[in-house]
Amino acid sequence: VVEAIRILENYTCPDASRVEVKATKAGWGYGCTEAPRGICWHRYELDDAGKVKFSQIVPPTSQNYARIEEDLRMSLEELGLEHPDDELRLLAEMVIRNYDPCISCSVHFLDLRVDRS
Repeated sequence: VVEAIRILENYTCPDASRVEVKATKAGWGYGCTEAPRGICWHRYELDDAGKVKFSQIVPPTSQNYARIEEDLRMSLEELGLEHPDDELRLLAEMVIRNYDPCISCSVHFLDLRVDRS
């Protein structure tokens, strides 16, 4: 906290909030950043005018889908599929939250369908 206060007390706002970049030729680039949920991958392709022709962002949650689905299957089978759907859904939601998915991923991730045949 002391270091954060020191940094803020000595902080000077820059004149501009962005840096102007002029494209001289088309090209592409990629990179990754560490995020709270894992590594976030980026890839961009620009045309001669510097306009984005293609972009791809691979967030950490999408990299975890296969593991999440396997953990869901194993956890629900261990609990037993004879339990009511509400109990199964609660356990499934708990398993998903273990991976701390982003809000948009967590809202659309679970579509519980139990085949008891």
